[in-house]
Amino acid sequence: MKALLFDLDNTLYPPEKDLFSLIDIRINRYMQDVVRITPDKVDGLRRRYWQDYGATLQGLVRHFSIDPEEYLDFVHDVDVKGRLAPDPELRQALADLPVARYVFTNGSREHAHQVIDALGLGGIFADIFDIRIANYQPKPSPDPYHNVLHALDLDARHCVMIEDSLNNLHTAKQLGMTTILVGQGPSASHVDQHVPDARSAAVALQSA
Repeated sequence: MKALLFDLDNTLYPPEKDLFSLIDIRINRYMQDVVRITPDKVDGLRRRYWQDYGATLQGLVRHFSIDPEEYLDFVHDVDVKGRLAPDPELRQALADLPVARYVFTNGSREHAHQVIDALGLGGIFADIFDIRIANYQPKPSPDPYHNVLHALDLDARHCVMIEDSLNNLHTAKQLGMTTILVGQGPSASHVDQHVPDARSAAVALQSA
């Protein structure tokens, strides 16, 4: 075990914080106000883009030629500190891990920094790998995983992926990573360990 790859949203903090709902609203506003998609088509397009490409951003890039940087700035313009607060127990559990820790997210680096700061986790992570790591291709596409492994110069067998998404963990497991599912939902055969929250994941990793 040489690298721990933590997802960001709904992994480092619980989904009950409901931060992603604010991003959801911003995505809908971007599609309507900037791309000029009529409101009655937004939900259907988002569902299709998630199914086909793993993220709304990829669908908008492919079908509407949007500027992905403009999109990332717009949709992540939310009140992070209004939803999240410092988590000293999580910070200590992560700091006690003797292995390098990284954030691997489908969001932007800028959004990740906001979340990390709001949670009081500054200085905990060695680096952030965001949606730009593979030309805006999101997890669970294999491309960002391969590029992260290349950047770390590591074999997948030496990495642990900690995520709230079963689909994202499926790709990690196919590549050879150890997988930890965070959250209260159902598990799956490609999950090595299922824990309720990020602090529990860190505690489990300390004894691994």
